[in-house]
Amino acid sequence: MSKNFKNFLSIAAVVLVAVLGSIFVNIGLEWFSGLNKPSQFVPSFIIPIIWTIIYILAGIILFNLIKQDNLTPSVRNLFIINGILNVLWCLVFFALKQTQLGNIVIVINAYFGAYLIYAISKTNKNYARLLTIYPIWLIIATTLNTCLWILN
Repeated sequence: MSKNFKNFLSIAAVVLVAVLGSIFVNIGLEWFSGLNKPSQFVPSFIIPIIWTIIYILAGIILFNLIKQDNLTPSVRNLFIINGILNVLWCLVFFALKQTQLGNIVIVINAYFGAYLIYAISKTNKNYARLLTIYPIWLIIATTLNTCLWILN
């Protein structure tokens, strides 16, 4: 498989994860708006901004790892696992309206997000530093998910 095709697939996969996640989020947005939220809840407009930054960084990093022949099978698999978990959480939490199960999925996602950063750091510490926003955001989102589960 050529590098160009691999790059196309990696960018398409990131876009697919973002689009599928957005579809599931939109399904449950009205339900989400009606939930009791903690007083210190992240303003809603910040959430899509953070996710957009994360997806752009993931796409750039994947692109460059492929371009430099540094995408190890471990990092590739962790990107896939994280993409699946991101979509799964959006489905479970927003579309299925399951805050408790969503909490379980996002905790697993946060673990694999941290593991992804660790795996990337073995290849390129700068890429790992750039993408550190991802597991940090997942931990914040886990906290918010837990609060929503408790309050509702």
